[in-house]
Amino acid sequence: MKSNIKKVKKYRRYTKEFKQSIVKQFENGQSSTKELSIENNVAQQLIYSWIYKFSNFNDKDYRIVENTKSSAVKLKEILKENQKLKAVIGEKQIKIEYLEKLIEIADSELNVDIKKNSST
Repeated sequence: MKSNIKKVKKYRRYTKEFKQSIVKQFENGQSSTKELSIENNVAQQLIYSWIYKFSNFNDKDYRIVENTKSSAVKLKEILKENQKLKAVIGEKQIKIEYLEKLIEIADSELNVDIKKNSST
């Protein structure tokens, strides 16, 4: 026998203070709507409706247009650059270790302290 199971829709209610804090973060340029929706688990369209409802810009007949190059895109670029720099640092560290080992071998085989005597 099949049981009659229905999905129950869950509705969340947000306080006015929460909505205004989200709008304030957006207005201050701290986060984009996409970042705010991910951080707070709220639909992006809902955030836009809060912006149009609570924003100070609406009093002055402004239209809110979000930059296409938002902080999320900038963050991805910074992370890519960070990975490249870490790779460069890793290569340099390997070279340093190689040269130190080379100095040790030269010191043991030639009996010359290369570190102190740079003229040799």
